[in-house]
Amino acid sequence: MLALTLTEAYQFTHQEGKVKLRLKIVRTFQECGSLRETARRLSISHNTVRKWVRRYRKQGKAGLVDRSRRPHHSPRRTPPEVEEQVLSLNRERGWGRKRIAHALGLPEGTVRHILRRHLGEERRKRKKRKTFYPAHWAWEEEEPFRLAQVDTKDILDKGTLGTRLWDHLRKHRLPRYQWTFLEGRTKFRFLAYSHRLSVACGLCFVAPV
Repeated sequence: MLALTLTEAYQFTHQEGKVKLRLKIVRTFQECGSLRETARRLSISHNTVRKWVRRYRKQGKAGLVDRSRRPHHSPRRTPPEVEEQVLSLNRERGWGRKRIAHALGLPEGTVRHILRRHLGEERRKRKKRKTFYPAHWAWEEEEPFRLAQVDTKDILDKGTLGTRLWDHLRKHRLPRYQWTFLEGRTKFRFLAYSHRLSVACGLCFVAPV
């Protein structure tokens, strides 16, 4: 016996119910032989009665099933070679729709539809990762020292530990602020320390790098 998912079972039951209602329309018409009388008895329009009676005469009970509304021709559909690139990046590199859309220059919605259409139920829910944006992806493409991140930290921001360290820093006249320069492509990290937090100190740290 073929097992159905909850969604498939609901769709199957819903479709069976609609077929029974449409078959009732046909049976009522066969009894009275009038479109107007059938529409009056079932409180529906004449066009609805005519539609299902015609389909039943041409195809029998199979004509009472919903037809696909998919268009026969889609001139704006994504070319097959582009769809293959999307599936290849998702399958071989594990990229999500945002990164694939950025790499191929496609709308994010287009990539989502391609993955959903081809993979369907095979798509597994993976653990949610930290969101990455184009600036992060560019770190893998740009040359070294083209993209960097500069940050500064205050020792007093460490709470109780920072207070204790501050007593030690004042006693030995050590700098209070830490400057960090992270190079995106090579992941090199440069550190420097200063007694004051100012633009001048920041420029003196970044300029040599």
